[in-house]
Amino acid sequence: MPALVLLGAQWGDEGKGKATDLLGGSVDYVVRYQGGNNAGHTVVVGDQKYALHLLPSGILSPGCTPVIGNGVVVDPSVLLSELSGLNERGVDTSKLLLSGNAHIITPYNVTVDKVTERFLGKRKIGTTGRGIGPTYADKINRVGIRVQDLYDESILTQKVEAALDVKNQILTKLYNRRAIAVDQVVEELLAYADKLAPYVADTVLVLNQALEDDKVVLFEGGQGTLLDIDHGTYPFVTSSNPTAGGACTGAGVGPTKISRVIGILKAYTTRVGAGPFPTELFDEDGEALRRIGGERGVTTGRDRRCGWFDAVIARYATRVNGLTDFFLTKLDVLTGWEQIPVCVAYEIDGKRVEELPYSQTDFHHAKPVYEMLPGWSEDISKAKSFADLPKNAQAYVKALEEMSGAPISAIGVGPGRDETIEINSFL
Repeated sequence: MPALVLLGAQWGDEGKGKATDLLGGSVDYVVRYQGGNNAGHTVVVGDQKYALHLLPSGILSPGCTPVIGNGVVVDPSVLLSELSGLNERGVDTSKLLLSGNAHIITPYNVTVDKVTERFLGKRKIGTTGRGIGPTYADKINRVGIRVQDLYDESILTQKVEAALDVKNQILTKLYNRRAIAVDQVVEELLAYADKLAPYVADTVLVLNQALEDDKVVLFEGGQGTLLDIDHGTYPFVTSSNPTAGGACTGAGVGPTKISRVIGILKAYTTRVGAGPFPTELFDEDGEALRRIGGERGVTTGRDRRCGWFDAVIARYATRVNGLTDFFLTKLDVLTGWEQIPVCVAYEIDGKRVEELPYSQTDFHHAKPVYEMLPGWSEDISKAKSFADLPKNAQAYVKALEEMSGAPISAIGVGPGRDETIEINSFL
C-alpha cells in the first residue's frame, strides 16, 4: 500500500505541481489535503500550461482519481470555474472526488478576510484575501459550513445564522460595514448544491479502501513547510498544516500507511507575502532570479521575494516532516552565475547558529552565513541523467543534498513535463 506525501520544503511555490505531475502517471489517487484557492500549481504539458488552484495536479493525468480531502477549504465558485476551464480545454474532470466534510468558504468569510487585513494596516499578515483564514477559524470555532450542509437547507440556515450572529456585529460596529443577510447567503450556497453533487463522496472511506487494495495514493500539500500554522514562521503563515502530519488529518489516513515523504526544494529560495526571509536579495541577483525563474504567484499574481538557497530551512523541513527524499526544482535558473552563495548557517547576536531558531525574534534578526560554490554556464535543460549535468552543477546538487539531510532523488532542469532528471524512483 504505497502512500506518498509530497510537500513544499520552503515557503511554497517550489514546483509541487511539476513533481506531482511527474508521478501522476504512476499513481491511482492524488489527494489535496489542506489549504484552499490561496495556493496554486503550474503544470506544463507539452506546449500547454495549466494553472491549478484548488484541484490536485493529478487531474491532468488520465487514469488518476483527483481528490479534495476534508482538510481543504473550498470556494464553490472557484472550484466550478476551474472545472469548467479544464473541461473547455478537453480535460476530463469527471473522476474528481470532493469530501463532504471539507469546509466551504462563504461570502462572509471573504468579506471578513479583506476588511480585517485592511484594518491591520502595517501589521497585516499578507493574506490573499480569499477567506481562507476566517474559514479555518470558523472550523475551529465550530461554526463552519461543510459541503454536506448544502444538502440540508434547515441545518445550513441554522449554521449561517449562528456564524452571522457574531460576524455582523463585527462588520457593523467595528468595521462600519453593512450587515450580511442570512437568506442571501443561504440562497447563494444552495445554488451550488446540484452542481457539486456528482463529486461529493466519503473520501476517507474511498482512500483507505484504495490503500487496502494496494493502490498508489499521493498526498499533495498546497503550501510550504515554513507556512505551516504550527511549524512555520508564525504569524506570517497559512491557516492549516501543509507539513506531513497534515496529510493524515486532512485526508483521514493513519500515519502508519505513509511509506514515503518527498520534499520539494527550489534550487534557490522564494517567498510571497510578509515575514522574515534571511537570504532575501534586494540587488541585481535578486531581480535576475525573479526574471529568469518567472517568479510570480500562480494564484496571487504577486512578485515573489527571491534569495539564495537556505540549507538551514531545508534541514528544518527534513526534521519536522520526516522527509525521505527531495525533488530539487529550477536548477536551470542558476545557469550563468560564476559563483553561487548558499546559506549554511545564521549569525544571530554575533553567534553562529546552524539550526532554525524557535524564537521568532531570533529568526527575524538572523543574518545568513554563506558558503560560495562554483557556478556553471552550460545549458542544462536537455540533460537526461545526472551525469549529463556540468561538473559544477553536479557538485552543487551534492552539496545541497549533504547540507539538507535527505537524498535528492529528482532534479528539475526546465518547466516542461519531460525536463526532469530522475535519480531514484519515488515508487
